[in-house]
Amino acid sequence: MPQEHYFSASPGGELVLKPLTVTLAGQQREVVTAGGVFSPGGVDIGTQVLLSHVPPPAPGGDLLDLGCGWGPIALSLALESPRATVWAVDVNERSLELTRRNAEALGLTNVNAVRPEDVPDGVRFTTIWSNPPIRVGKDELHGMLDRWLPRLDEGSDAWLVVSRNLGSDSLQRWLEGRYSPGLQVGRAATHKGFRVLRVRNRRGTTGPVDVIR
Repeated sequence: MPQEHYFSASPGGELVLKPLTVTLAGQQREVVTAGGVFSPGGVDIGTQVLLSHVPPPAPGGDLLDLGCGWGPIALSLALESPRATVWAVDVNERSLELTRRNAEALGLTNVNAVRPEDVPDGVRFTTIWSNPPIRVGKDELHGMLDRWLPRLDEGSDAWLVVSRNLGSDSLQRWLEGRYSPGLQVGRAATHKGFRVLRVRNRRGTTGPVDVIR
């Protein structure tokens, strides 16, 4: 199935579940994927880089996986923070269905896999982890980030993984120009051709944010 279909609300083709064994939150887990979603063959390299370069999520509060696919980031958040509420957001209904199936199979009751408009307006996030869909184009991507980054709680961080070849540095410059000084943007890691960008809502905090370059 063409890769573009994972941007679709309702991918074409029959849902054929594919069982996989993947490593999430430091242990092997049994999940299912299917065609018509992002990276159906397993945990993609960018997501692996993100998960290996972020600090542990907060033990409670509302956590966001923006562009959840079949759920590797959301499931990791839920496994590491079982008392938190994890919002797994995607426009692709098949992605949401797979994330729900995987959360249920892993016994995770704290995952809400929903479309963007189904997240209550008053929810603010203790953290955001995302491998954002860069290929949707700059306008769509910027609009998506404009919708969610301002909902970071005070003193909280968003972590975004982006390929250098797909414009990570230009995205960092856009974030800096768009959100400074309210949000502080920095590069937290570079690995396997990917950048991990850290966006902190520093309102209510004191002192500089440490950024690894």
